[in-house]
Amino acid sequence: MPLIDTAPLALIVWAAIGYFLGSIPFGLVLARVMGLGNLREIGSGNIGATNVLRTGNRTAAALTLLLDGGKGAAAVLLARAFAGEDAAQLAGLMAFLGHCYPVWLRFAGGKGVATFLGLLLALAWPVGIAACLTWLVAAALTRISSLSALVAALAAPLWMLVLGRSGAVLLAIALAALILWRHRGNIARLLSGTEPKIGHKN
Repeated sequence: MPLIDTAPLALIVWAAIGYFLGSIPFGLVLARVMGLGNLREIGSGNIGATNVLRTGNRTAAALTLLLDGGKGAAAVLLARAFAGEDAAQLAGLMAFLGHCYPVWLRFAGGKGVATFLGLLLALAWPVGIAACLTWLVAAALTRISSLSALVAALAAPLWMLVLGRSGAVLLAIALAALILWRHRGNIARLLSGTEPKIGHKN
């Protein structure tokens, strides 16, 4: 019998790994490597794919989207493989928080939408696909990235229930609440009718 219960320690380790993965600012790195300038001085100043697109470089925006989603998925898949489902959910949550509040950027990160979708795909792929399709439909109808993200986030807990993943509903609710909080400025602009559409450079 072990001298100590290692489960809490394992959760702490995977929480830290999830946070580290999530905190890698791929958008900022890609913009600098590809000579697109400092994202903090472009558009909204955000480090995510939507703001990278405002540089006019679609390749950089697509890579940012894939990498930001990939780090959320990687956190979930690695934790699940080595420590089980509870660790996977915790690592996914911490990857999201790492993206939104990276210590390297003085806790001023992105909105977390790509990371949210990536971790959902890894956590429960039918739910992830449903959430991605929800975002795509909303984006096609409105051409507003933030509104599409809000719709997808609010729909995620419902998709968890409908698709039989009730064990992750609380995580989906927590992530949806965090996305709403991170988009509070966007919500104010949506209500005032001043939120820019996808691809708009201002």
